[in-house]
Amino acid sequence: MNEIIGRVAATEKFPATMDKFYFWTDADYRLNAFDVVKVEHLSGSYSFGTVENIFHITDAKSFLTNYISCDFGDTTIAAPTLRIGMNYVEVSVCFNTKNIYTPVKNDSPVMLAGAAEIETALGLDKIKNKMPCGFLKMYEGHERNEIILPVNLDAQFILGPEGAHLNISGISGLAAKTSYAMFLMKSVQENFSDCAFVIFNVKGKDLMALHKPNDEPCAKLYKALNLSGAPFENVRYFAPRCFDDKKIASYLPQADVENYLADGLLKKFVYVYEDDRESLEMLFADVDDSTQTMDSIISKVIDENDADFRGILTWGNFLLKVNELSQRGNSKEISVLSWRKFKRIINKAIKNDAMFVGRERADRNECRLEEELKKISAGSVNVIDIAKLGSDKQAFVFGDVLKTIYKLKLGEYDLTPPSKIILFVDELNKFASKDTAKNSPILRQLLDVAERGRSLGIILFGAEQFRSNVHARITGNCSTLAFGRTNVLETTTKDYSALPSTYKNILTRLEQGEYVIQNSIFRSLLKVKFPKPAYKQFKD
Repeated sequence: MNEIIGRVAATEKFPATMDKFYFWTDADYRLNAFDVVKVEHLSGSYSFGTVENIFHITDAKSFLTNYISCDFGDTTIAAPTLRIGMNYVEVSVCFNTKNIYTPVKNDSPVMLAGAAEIETALGLDKIKNKMPCGFLKMYEGHERNEIILPVNLDAQFILGPEGAHLNISGISGLAAKTSYAMFLMKSVQENFSDCAFVIFNVKGKDLMALHKPNDEPCAKLYKALNLSGAPFENVRYFAPRCFDDKKIASYLPQADVENYLADGLLKKFVYVYEDDRESLEMLFADVDDSTQTMDSIISKVIDENDADFRGILTWGNFLLKVNELSQRGNSKEISVLSWRKFKRIINKAIKNDAMFVGRERADRNECRLEEELKKISAGSVNVIDIAKLGSDKQAFVFGDVLKTIYKLKLGEYDLTPPSKIILFVDELNKFASKDTAKNSPILRQLLDVAERGRSLGIILFGAEQFRSNVHARITGNCSTLAFGRTNVLETTTKDYSALPSTYKNILTRLEQGEYVIQNSIFRSLLKVKFPKPAYKQFKD
């Protein structure tokens, strides 16, 4: 593509710099933000840049000039004076073919970049460990010049060792955060066999049919991205036990529940006092415990030599002992008020909940999550349904699973885990918001995953509506950021301060299936599209 579409304009007010320049073009010529253009530069090199903004100007001195030209504001007539008009385009320099970054010269011709040149300019040609993340469209609206390119992430910059973790943000529904996360995980499953997946279903039944094909396949788009377009393989589902043995605490239709159980795809998870009392601290993730009295009580409970709790084997007897200690004068070490606070929280979570059983039952469809997840295999997809649980028990299950994965990767089970375990959680702000108490055990674990999970092979894929609400140490350690559609109030926060104003405005009007991606391997932000999910979508 050597068609000249304009020339560099370096003025006293708007000079060309090492990382930015402007060029004029015809007012009717269509360009879009994120389009890539090229400019002839020194020593036979070319400088490439991405379009950040487009302005239209005329020779009118002010708005008043235009007003007077229309017979002092007569909207029914066209101005008799012909105004000279043109567009000028603001471009951010991203690459030079000979690494020359002195400012481009005034009047240098500006051209559209070809497909191979776009890949070079954006750094797409340097990607070795390819992981499809969507496709981009350049010069939309130009039938003759429009270019569609597949985009790959370098897996080493999202799964390690060069970088790790993914954060996806965007408003509910329109941003399709879960769909994009699933698309990326399917991309991982098809290209990297040594990865396992632990996925939390936190909304309805969205992720409870990953093994079933979509009724409206997008085979052509998946093929263009070198993906099969088939649903996930090797999927297992886990949901909380109910008192009714034929049901589970899930939004999944009962007919599907029965089929999943019959096919061995679904297990009902339970918690047994003897094995799971150490996870009780997860129930207190959002409880203000500035004096650490709740921590003291939990330490007492899990101490096998403690006189009060020694010999207790069931949740029922545990609750009776807590009730006894909450009576005035029955505990010398911890105040009765602290015991009563502990009792309220524990009773709310455990009492009359079928998930907490006296002992592990013989039912082959029941299990403990720790026992199942410590045997996790490469390529397996493990969906844990917590959508129907209250926020306290969601935190309990999430924290317990996270602890199990950590123990597995640290070698505490004497088992060989997959080299990478990807943990996906939607509504990340529930567990790691900026307002979460600093003493929260779940926040501590998530921060540890974000900061050193890469070295252990634990990769966090997190999603939330508003990135600005999530703890900065988590988003700051994510090597890949995906920005979906959001609102204007969110884009005014400091989390978006590095984005050009035009890009911020674009975020407020992205379509479903569009994301703006930031990754250190790319030389610029990319606006990508991705196909509809390959797995079944529940219509209601």
